[in-house]
Amino acid sequence: MTGLNAPETSHERDSDPSPPENEAPLACIVSFNAIDPTGSGGLSGDALALGSVGAHLLPVVTGAYLRDSRETVGHAPLDAAAIAEQARLIAEDMPVLAVKVGFVGSPEAVAAVASFASDYPDLPVITYMPDLSWWDQHEIDDYHDAVRELLLPQTAVLVGNNTTLRHWLLPESASRRHADATDLARAAAELGVSYLLVTGLPRPSERIGNALVSPQLELTVQEFERIEADFMGAGDTLSAALTGLLALGSDLSEATVEALQYLDQALDHGFCPGMGRAVPDRLFWAETDTPDAPPAGDAPTHEDPSRPNHDLKH
Repeated sequence: MTGLNAPETSHERDSDPSPPENEAPLACIVSFNAIDPTGSGGLSGDALALGSVGAHLLPVVTGAYLRDSRETVGHAPLDAAAIAEQARLIAEDMPVLAVKVGFVGSPEAVAAVASFASDYPDLPVITYMPDLSWWDQHEIDDYHDAVRELLLPQTAVLVGNNTTLRHWLLPESASRRHADATDLARAAAELGVSYLLVTGLPRPSERIGNALVSPQLELTVQEFERIEADFMGAGDTLSAALTGLLALGSDLSEATVEALQYLDQALDHGFCPGMGRAVPDRLFWAETDTPDAPPAGDAPTHEDPSRPNHDLKH
């Protein structure tokens, strides 16, 4: 015999639980989030963003948005016990490295997520607070209260738009409109949050600011040209990319810069699939500059500026 092994049957390959030699499994991220039928945010947005940075999504369904590209008319929540059971089963089976929390739909679901986080205290929790202005005010208040009391004490990084965070974290402040990112970070720190990633900060001219802040100082500030479009799914995209990069070993400042640059490119390549708001193109890096696709063996390298840089320093 020559030392060549007989080819495996498909059954043999499928039944082998071990990864191929020298091939480590992708970083696994649990995301608690809703299904979004527009494909702009929610778990579909998380899957595309996490896959783009080299991580694997473990989706825990918390409910479904009732929306199209023009408006959100409601949300159909999933029972909190079903949410908890999804998370328990997957975490006992796969090596989870980080947790992302999007919109989970109800105070009871928030409690289930918080309970899961307390069972895995070594996992970093990245919490994204979306704009909930489509919801009834009493539902917004109840949801905000649950997140504030149960989830924020376990949150490493809170992500949100400047306007959303100001209305939530500084509701009684007479100077709310003049609060800067550090003021927001101080308010979040009182609730147990270590770091805040604030987007949509006003800047002179046609630019928009984003800042990673602690209660003491601004750690990272990134500015980009304002894109004249109204997007859905930007916050889920950013928070998912940040979570994946942290799980892959990037430090917080490095992960923030790369996640913001990834979001900027996704927005710049955004598209309008319907009659309403635009959607980030999270797979912009897979596009080619010419109509003809490159040969199969000519995969772009990390130096190709059309792709995100995943050569992270772990």
